[in-house]
Amino acid sequence: MTALLPVLILITSLIPAIATFFIAQENAGWRNGLNLGGALVKLGLIVFMLSEVAGGALYEARLEFVPGLYLLLRVDALSLLFVTLSAVLWLLTTIYAIAYFGPKPDLSRFFGFFSLCVFATTGIALSGTLVTFFIFYELLTLSTWPLVVHKQDEKSIAAGRSYLFYALPASGVLLIAIIWLESATGPIEFARAADLRLLDDTSLRIIFALFVTGLGVKAALVPLHGWLPSAMAAPAPVSALLHAVAVVKAGAFGFVRVIYDVFGISLVTELGVGLPLAILASVTIIFGSLRALQQNEIKKRLAYSTVSQVSYIILGMALAGPYAAIGGLAHLVHQGLMKITLFFCAGIFDERAGIKRIDQLNGVGARMPFTAVCFSLGALGMIGLPPLAGFVSKIYIGIGGIQSGAPWVIGVLAASTLLNAAYFLPLLYRIWFGEAQDDSRPGERPLGIIAPAVITGIAAIAVGLFAGWDLSPLAWATLIVERDYWP
Repeated sequence: MTALLPVLILITSLIPAIATFFIAQENAGWRNGLNLGGALVKLGLIVFMLSEVAGGALYEARLEFVPGLYLLLRVDALSLLFVTLSAVLWLLTTIYAIAYFGPKPDLSRFFGFFSLCVFATTGIALSGTLVTFFIFYELLTLSTWPLVVHKQDEKSIAAGRSYLFYALPASGVLLIAIIWLESATGPIEFARAADLRLLDDTSLRIIFALFVTGLGVKAALVPLHGWLPSAMAAPAPVSALLHAVAVVKAGAFGFVRVIYDVFGISLVTELGVGLPLAILASVTIIFGSLRALQQNEIKKRLAYSTVSQVSYIILGMALAGPYAAIGGLAHLVHQGLMKITLFFCAGIFDERAGIKRIDQLNGVGARMPFTAVCFSLGALGMIGLPPLAGFVSKIYIGIGGIQSGAPWVIGVLAASTLLNAAYFLPLLYRIWFGEAQDDSRPGERPLGIIAPAVITGIAAIAVGLFAGWDLSPLAWATLIVERDYWP
């Protein structure tokens, strides 16, 4: 049973993905039922495992192709944190996408690749070796591209081309890092520390830099972030998936594995590579915020906000301190909840009222109150208003910076908070106090397009307000750090 559960979690996405490609466009009931059913089954399996893994249980499935080359799926506390986020947001985004698209064409193709993308993300979360991680990481690139170009217009095709232009060379760099490292150490399993000291310090620093480059594209580190804003040509459900749970989170999650499970925090400190990475993450945080200020399109502003916010995770992990690591891991979930709320709302504004630009938001709060409230919650959380999710993450990363001998992190967080306020508060002012340019009241319906935003908006409050709960993201991040990284 322990070997079967990781496989079952994977196939709850794979079976709907494969089957959906063969469902006729007009059979929406079968298509929707299959994807929602898979998401619910996966969520049920994860709920079952939460208490078991919290108690110390591990689940592993190993598939050996040839001696020395195998896939390893492993459910530990860290993988369960990421896969739980993936499962919850997959279900909500599926509900949202069904309502968003309605009877539009090419939906079997869309939902097929959509589920395949979640399958790849789940595989990344469950990967127990570097090779397994790389296989699913590449599958994520290939399954995401059709979603980016789904509209098949000139803008979407250009966005897809930009995505591959960044992603494919980065994959090559990542593969070089893995081959170089494993040629000296043999296969690397995340749960079993390899002796990297078989390589000299210079080689290890170069390999670490290659990992940063290979993972930095999906994590949108400066200057490897250029694909992400252009990918906003994709439909709103795709944008929500890219920013909250799939591509950028896969990159950030990869950094966690490389820093803590491949190199180990002691070696990262000895090599002196943590500080440069923390500085690069800090530059990305400020740069993303400054670029967000310059955008008039809502989705573009949110995209640059993601460039900034995801680097909080990397900053927390690179600082080599328990509090910072807890804050970074918690932000993996917190940012996902807040950002998916914002993209859900941006999609509703666009689909129901034709609002794409910030200057079109005037007075929309009175016309679309539920959407406006949820957008406000997401924005205030990103700014870091207590007791919302973003506040908790920033407090822990800030304390972690002091704990790690890097008090300058407080300045980065303060500057980022001010910049977040500068690019979000004008939107909220327009929404609630701007003079409406249109007296019509667009309907906030169907329910499927509003309910996911309301749920994630409430969750963004709950994970901050109830951060002390035993199964909160913060508590789970604390469990990971205290049990696995700083016992």
